[in-house]
Amino acid sequence: MKSTSEQDFERLVRDNKDTIYTVCYMFSKDSDEVSDLFQDILVNLWQGYDKFRGESKERTWVWRVSFNTCISAERKKKRREAIPLDIDTDLYDPADDDGRQIKQLYDRIHRLRPVDRAIVLLWLESMTYEEIASIIGITSKNVSVRPYECIAVKHPL
Repeated sequence: MKSTSEQDFERLVRDNKDTIYTVCYMFSKDSDEVSDLFQDILVNLWQGYDKFRGESKERTWVWRVSFNTCISAERKKKRREAIPLDIDTDLYDPADDDGRQIKQLYDRIHRLRPVDRAIVLLWLESMTYEEIASIIGITSKNVSVRPYECIAVKHPL
């Protein structure tokens, strides 16, 4: 028989699975790496679950843990010398106009630094500046101007 804590954790993962995958795909397009990131996030969520005090929304906490896990993995990846394995996997159908536009959007978002990437994707998830600031760890004022600066200056559309 599962404990209440295990049942609550399963519900948390089930309710936030899309959020976790969104963060994983924000950091990688490689399906194996996404799976590894997803697993790492689940471990970190489980390890921190008993410490979650409900001072923020559960979804905000999941975003924060997911984001921090992926940032840590990104830093570790940069420290390692690796030869990238080029797997030609495209999640979007290029024959479909919507698929092509979504692919272009995500390609442009992937060119941003991880923090800026996170801000844009959280905004696309309809989160408030305050929620985004809480997840990223910056002020809501900084959230309100940062994506526009990086998109306009570094990556004109």
